[in-house]
Amino acid sequence: MDKRVLGLDFGSKTVGVAVSDGLGLTAQGVEIIRRTSENKLRRTLARIEELICEYQVGTIVLGLPKNMNNTLGDRAEKSLAFKEMLEKRTGLPVVMWDERLTTVEANRTLMEGNVRRENRKLYVDKLAAVYILQGYLDCEGMKNGKNQI
Repeated sequence: MDKRVLGLDFGSKTVGVAVSDGLGLTAQGVEIIRRTSENKLRRTLARIEELICEYQVGTIVLGLPKNMNNTLGDRAEKSLAFKEMLEKRTGLPVVMWDERLTTVEANRTLMEGNVRRENRKLYVDKLAAVYILQGYLDCEGMKNGKNQI
């Protein structure tokens, strides 16, 4: 893998960001992009473009928040619209990745790490982005035989 993969957890007022290592094996949290209003995406998209350049990204993985019964709700529809914006603005392929329970898992990890409840919101979206991206990287690695010992 010569280009890195960017993982995004798109929320109503935040976007958690993670990036793969150069080999495409591990995901690391980068930051949380915050905005004051759900519909104000210009600065969010500009920051994502900066990160794409900084990390030499070739693919974006965007979390798709499906309902537990596998249907798409309002949040998923907004994520799909964000996917279209990302593809137009960056010219990169955007892969949708099922993100069910990633925020739950991120919160559980932070609780196990004894992070105080009021501080968890500072980290949970970034950690959810890591889980989204790591799931994608693991799946790709299995397809390509990378994760075999």
